[in-house]
Amino acid sequence: MDLDQQIQLLIDSAPNDGRIPQAMQAIAPALKLVASQLEHPQYYVLQTLDEAWVLTTFSNPEQPQETKHILYAFPTLQDVTTQTSTLEDPEVMAIPVPVTHILFQMVAMDTVDSAIFFETPGNLTEGIQLRREDLQNLVQSYLEQGFPPPQSPPGNIPPNIA
Repeated sequence: MDLDQQIQLLIDSAPNDGRIPQAMQAIAPALKLVASQLEHPQYYVLQTLDEAWVLTTFSNPEQPQETKHILYAFPTLQDVTTQTSTLEDPEVMAIPVPVTHILFQMVAMDTVDSAIFFETPGNLTEGIQLRREDLQNLVQSYLEQGFPPPQSPPGNIPPNIA
């Protein structure tokens, strides 16, 4: 599935409340821009049976209260099995996820700090780290450009408007 098809699937599966599909169309170029800089149209992520993505938590030994939650995105299923023993857990499985869907979920998930996308099959020592905050800032800039604020109903006009 190419990036345009992935974006269209995101838009088509968004709740049709009038605003969400419009917002999806506004941020689609941002998702496509980032996805086009990655090498694969889909990556494998670890997921629990209740469909929660498995995150790896790192903490700073000098400041244990500071933790980072990382999502790993693998280029092949074989890379997942060689990298992690997590698949030995019967509650966890590796699933293929379109790259734009990973990016969209990153924007929505406040539990993830960044994702590491491994690009070269068999090489899990080098990856591209994408910070959630950077992705959110990019998406926000697209929202501001192409997504008008909601219209206020006529009865909600402030009395002191000049």
